[in-house]
This record gives sequence, C-alpha cells and structure tokens, in this order.
Amino acid sequence: MSWIRLIAAACLLAMLSACASEPMRALQTLFKNEGAQALSTGIRQYDDGNYAESLKSLQSAVDLGLAGRSDRIKAYKHMAFIHCVAGRERQCREEFRKALEVDPQMELEPAEAGHPIWGPVFRAVKARK
Repeated sequence: MSWIRLIAAACLLAMLSACASEPMRALQTLFKNEGAQALSTGIRQYDDGNYAESLKSLQSAVDLGLAGRSDRIKAYKHMAFIHCVAGRERQCREEFRKALEVDPQMELEPAEAGHPIWGPVFRAVKARK
C-alpha cells in the first residue's frame, strides 16, 4: 500500500471512528495490527542497531495507531533514545514528553534510567510535568 493511500485511509478511519459498524471495527483492527507490526519491526531494527530505519518504523507505528498505552510509550521511548544518541536533544525531549502525556507516571527501566545520554534528559522532562 503506498504511503499516500495509507495516510488517506488513516485520515478516513479517524473521521469515521465514531461509527460502530462491523466494517469500521474491522478497518480499525487492520490499522491497529499494522501499527503493532510496525512497532515490532522498529524494536527489532533498534535492537539490531539500525536506528534510521527503526525511527521510520516506530513513527509509522505511532501514525498507524497503537492500541495499548504501553505500546505507544515503547514507541515514543525508543524514538527518544535514538534522537538522544544522535545528538538531537530537542527531538529527544519531545518524544519523552509524548510518552509522559500517555502516562505521566511512566518511568524508565533501571538500566535505561542510568544511561548517561538519555537518562538526564528524561529526568529533566519528567521534572517539568
């Protein structure tokens, strides 16, 4: 599916999301599954050190829609990690801010929190909440 078609379909889905018909529920499920697949791909790419592709996949997952709060947090958190390591602190802060909007009580895992690059950035963003 081309990106333009995908974006158009996502916009249509958003406009019609109030509709509770069976076809609409099926369409919503399709996009949520695509979002979950993109998240899984993005995390795998991240683990493999392919950060540029991971960032694209994670953003796609968010754009396609992720059903659970934990999935949205995971996507934003990993995008923040990528931006921080690449020296893009403003984008890193923004992704952490988005994760904290999903769950203001969110905390990094102990190993993540101790990271010398993104740990301090996360703590600074959280302190502003």
